[in-house]
Order: sequence, then structure tokens, then C-alpha cells
Amino acid sequence: MKKIRQRLKQNSDETTRKSGQRFFKEKIKIYGVKSTVVVKIAKESFKEIKEEEKNEIFEMCEELWQSGYLEESFVACNWSFALHKKFEKKDFKIFEKWIEKYISNWASCDTFCNHTMGEFLEMYPEFLAKLKKWAKSKNKWVRRASAVSLIVPARKGKFLKDVFEISDILLQDKEDMVQKGYGWMLKVASQAYQKEVFDYVMKNKEKMPRTALRYAIEKMPKEFKIKAMVK
Repeated sequence: MKKIRQRLKQNSDETTRKSGQRFFKEKIKIYGVKSTVVVKIAKESFKEIKEEEKNEIFEMCEELWQSGYLEESFVACNWSFALHKKFEKKDFKIFEKWIEKYISNWASCDTFCNHTMGEFLEMYPEFLAKLKKWAKSKNKWVRRASAVSLIVPARKGKFLKDVFEISDILLQDKEDMVQKGYGWMLKVASQAYQKEVFDYVMKNKEKMPRTALRYAIEKMPKEFKIKAMVK
């Protein structure tokens, strides 16, 4: 762990640190390392630990999450996804704990949920019911996680019923990060089910925040966008 942190510090610079902060409303802990470099460090360091037991690697991930640094969370996300072929049902409790306890910004949320959680849910779809509980959480990042965990599966045309059920729960959420999250989920679902998502938007457009609506229709034909945006 010490070696990873040394490498992150060695590759940090003040310009990247300052520019990184402007992408977030909340104050974040950040070294200031370019994302491509973080990925490189994560992949190289994983080669050194990949022979360890999965639980031991998850413990290292937990230590990275605990630091609160954005780049360390990205390393943890990279490592957990690298183990996806070894995922077991019992791992859900660990993943849920990380989301509830450590995620505090959209970048960590999306990086972890798009890949690790998305892959887990494709392997074990019986856990989709848990996302509907997340959608009712008091924690806005857990609510966002309920939607963005389905980004990759939805892009593949999976879990449309669950996409709509989660959207129903989040429909009038006051947090823009949650609105963007479920709007994004609907957008990727529309790539496989354009008519179904368009019909859903038209049915709910009077209640749906404009932020979520714009995200949802972003990839649709112009005539669909016009119909959806007219009150």
C-alpha cells in the first residue's frame, strides 16, 4: 500500500489537482494524478498482488477506500473489477458497505458501480431487488448507485423492467446527481429499447425533472426530443 501511495504522490502535480476539484461541488481529497496514470498504476500494482486470496485483496481495497483520496478509490475500483471472475454472492455485503460508507462523489460512485456492481448484477441478478432499497436511501450517493449500477447491463439491453422500477422510485428526487444518474440509466437503456424508454418519458415528463429528462432523451431522434421537451 505504501508503494502505491508513493507512486501516486510521485505522479501528482498541482495543476491537475486544482483542475480536478472543479468537476465536483463537494470538497474532495485528491493527489492530482491524471486518470490514465492512475489506471496504469492500478493495473501494474495488481500484477504484483493477483496471486493473493480474493479476501486479502478486498481488505487492501478497503484500506484504499478508507483513505478518502479519489485516486486511491479508483485503484480499489480497478482491483475489485479485476477479480470479477471470482465474485460470489457473499461479496454483495462488502460492495454495499463500500458504497454506503466510503463513496462521497460521483466519480468514485460511477467508477465502482458501472464496472464492479454492473458485473456482479449480471452474474447474480437476484440482487437487483437490493437496488430498489438503495433507491430509497437517505444517502444521495447510494440512490445514485441504484441507477448507475445498471449502466453497463442496460446498454446490453438487460434488466429493462428494473430500469423502469428504479426510475419510478427516483423520479422526483431533488438531488441533481441522482437525477443525472437515473437519466443516464434511461439513456443507455434507450439504445436497445428506444420506443419503450420514449413511452416511459412521455408518460412521466410532467413529473420528471428537466435534468433527468434531458439525459434520458439525449440519444433519441430530434423529433422524439421535441415531443418530450414540449410541456
